[in-house]
Amino acid sequence: MEKYSIEPYKDNQSNDRDYRKEEAYLRAKKRVEAITGFYWHLASYIVVNIFLILLIGLNSGSGFRGFGPYATAFFWGIGLLFHFIGVFGFNFILGNNWEQRKIQEFMDKEREKDRKFE
Repeated sequence: MEKYSIEPYKDNQSNDRDYRKEEAYLRAKKRVEAITGFYWHLASYIVVNIFLILLIGLNSGSGFRGFGPYATAFFWGIGLLFHFIGVFGFNFILGNNWEQRKIQEFMDKEREKDRKFE
């Protein structure tokens, strides 16, 4: 008479797949939350800095000239740039395989030069 089974999982392979699917889901969810956080940061940056630039520019003696009205936007923009790089990475603009594509492009150009002289 067997009262308890020692091994709760009979099919270890399907459990590994479920674990990988769950890990992939959690990574994707974390990435979406990071992207959403960046866009909220960008929206608050735009709204607050428009307000501050107008407030400082209209109420200061020098108006909109000089660095004063734009100082907050400038320094906060540096922080926003680092947030962007943290979320999207350095490869956002150039792409993941930028170096490989450039190397291939230069090699192709060299081949074309060699063919012209043959």
